[in-house]
Amino acid sequence: MDRNLAIELVRVSEFAALAASKHIGRGNEKAADQAAVDAMRKCLNSLTISGTVVIGEGERDEAPMLYIGEKVGQGGPNVDIALDPLEGTTITAKGGENAMAVIALAQEGGFLNAPDVYMRKISAKVENENVVSLSQDLRSNIKALAEYKKINTEDLVICVLDRERHKDDIEIIRSAGARIKIIGDGDVSAVISSVIDSSNIDMYYGIGGAPEGVLAAAALQCVGGYLEGQLIFYNDQETDRAKKTGITNLDKIYKLNDLAKGDVMFSATGVTDGTMLRGININKNFATTHSIVMRSKTGTIREIDGKHNFDIKQLDY
Repeated sequence: MDRNLAIELVRVSEFAALAASKHIGRGNEKAADQAAVDAMRKCLNSLTISGTVVIGEGERDEAPMLYIGEKVGQGGPNVDIALDPLEGTTITAKGGENAMAVIALAQEGGFLNAPDVYMRKISAKVENENVVSLSQDLRSNIKALAEYKKINTEDLVICVLDRERHKDDIEIIRSAGARIKIIGDGDVSAVISSVIDSSNIDMYYGIGGAPEGVLAAAALQCVGGYLEGQLIFYNDQETDRAKKTGITNLDKIYKLNDLAKGDVMFSATGVTDGTMLRGININKNFATTHSIVMRSKTGTIREIDGKHNFDIKQLDY
């Protein structure tokens, strides 16, 4: 893929984030998400790519735009696209932290075509599954990670989504002596935060969306770290959905290279302030953005601050 695509990708995440920023704190999740979707799709269709959405807003009958299988772009290299125009719709609607617009590109076949179901995930800044893995229990993972980092268990911070399904996990973490960072939403940024030096999060654990797992894997291919995921099915409808995407081993533990591989490009722009990115700041007809863009092939990671002269009512720049 052309290296210039990485810079073009920033425009896509910026545009979606700017559109969503109009809805920060307004209490309307659907409006915030739709604004981001509309903006991202418009910007994607301006790129010289032949893109296929493999991780998107859902299946075609559920999502009118950026649905799984949708073709975007004006023609060019064939690429697979994983995206979340607004990761953290609830966060945005409530004016919370860590909402962002996210997109990743890979060569054809570079992303797992994950069904829109849940996925158990574990991530940390380690080299391989010999330290942490979903094949061992949570308490063992905590102990192994502390030994690997040569620190006391009490010094570890484990990030978990604030969900009823994690009640037992939270009790295990606490009884093991580790500290917890509980977040409302945004597990893509949480996974990334678990592997970067600037964050105090040592491990992410728990059940979130499978599409978000693929997006997080795209980022980790660029920044390093370790991630595993295992699909979780609650009914026959969900298992049927997985089988339609070609998944035959329903119990498989996916490693990082199973989720994302090859030449991967990743871009995220903050909508609200968070652990990794600053949010949109609007002053009259100017807005500032903070983005991160990465490429696995070159190992390049860029942080980009943008200043945009635009009318937020029109969002066309």
